[in-house]
Amino acid sequence: MKAVVQRVSQAEVTVNGQVKGSIGIGLLVLLGIAQEDNRSDADWLVSKILQCRIFADQSKKMNLSVLAVNGEVLLISQFTLLANVLQGNRPSYKDAASPEKALELYHYCMDRIKAELTTNLQTGEFGAMMEVSLKNDGPVTIVFDSKSKHKTHE
Repeated sequence: MKAVVQRVSQAEVTVNGQVKGSIGIGLLVLLGIAQEDNRSDADWLVSKILQCRIFADQSKKMNLSVLAVNGEVLLISQFTLLANVLQGNRPSYKDAASPEKALELYHYCMDRIKAELTTNLQTGEFGAMMEVSLKNDGPVTIVFDSKSKHKTHE
């Protein structure tokens, strides 16, 4: 499971010109789900995202999580994060989960975030063509990959 997480001052997703989700200060999370991903990957990823200390404290040091600042989360499913571009010029998405599996894990992630978030979770529309706009605050962008959860830095 991969996620691109952006600290935002605002973000919005529209489907067919209609606003589907909109947040102020918080995190825009683009989520890609792979074939081999499971609930353990989702649990790890959601925990890391919600506890990641990328918001400024009183000393303007990135030391607070989205939970600590009562920030919002906009969660968008994005299978293209699983693109393999090593061969040729057309990305391959063979590593992406089937739509059925991805939808199940996407809803599981939504439920896990809702359980911990004190503000509302906003989402896109799974499988739809969406337009996402944001004001990246910083800019701060972090990439998470649940396959790296067992790796440690020396």
